[in-house]
Amino acid sequence: MTALLDIVIDAKHYGPRTVLQHLHLQLHAGEILSVIGASGCGKSTMLAIAAGLDRDFHGQVRLDGVVQRGTCADIGFIFQEPRLFPWLTVAQNIAFGAAAGHRSGARIAQLLAEVGLDAHADALPKQLSGGQAQRVAIARGLFMQPRILLLDEPFSAVDAFTRIKLQDLLVRVAGEHALSIMLVTHDVDEALYLSDRIILLDGAAGPPRTVFDIGPYIGPEVGPDSSVETGRIVMCRPRQRSDPALAVHKAAILDKLRAVHAI
Repeated sequence: MTALLDIVIDAKHYGPRTVLQHLHLQLHAGEILSVIGASGCGKSTMLAIAAGLDRDFHGQVRLDGVVQRGTCADIGFIFQEPRLFPWLTVAQNIAFGAAAGHRSGARIAQLLAEVGLDAHADALPKQLSGGQAQRVAIARGLFMQPRILLLDEPFSAVDAFTRIKLQDLLVRVAGEHALSIMLVTHDVDEALYLSDRIILLDGAAGPPRTVFDIGPYIGPEVGPDSSVETGRIVMCRPRQRSDPALAVHKAAILDKLRAVHAI
């Protein structure tokens, strides 16, 4: 299966320190991929390289087989903090960076409706809650109609209830916009709820390890949203957080993480 995004990082250094090496990671069309790992292992650095924001590394990033040499409209990026411009309205923040001819009012209105902020187009960031601000960041990430969305712990700064709502929003917009998503998170529950694959990144200690894959992953027949198909577990979307299958898979993932001394 040809990858939509192919990331090869032979080495990434910060001064004398090697942050990443021997990394080869692929994102396939329509896939939601979560990357987990200990703080400082290079997850955010890897995302910045994939987005074209960091070009000081040995290796290459290919999109549809074409080597990328900087940022491009096909790859959107959402940071851990919303990073909204305080002097711009919500609508202006969403369209920020687009050429004047591309700042379509209809496009902004459509995205505001999708993220549930129809009534906040003229609001300033200081008038928003943390969850609302992150919804604006998601809308801004979608504005240029990217094929890929990269997210760096986007829900870590909000309360648990808001986090659940934002996770559901992400799944919905991924389907509606036919997005491929790579998500960095520290939350195994979040990764399981959202992802088709979960990768453990160990930074300079070695190449990424797959700890969960709903395609080839073989496990017990449990849960109303799980079915066995040629020996594979298939988890449908939308998933139910109460599905016993998620608890089974979480236990298996934690066992794998302990086996490689990741926890």
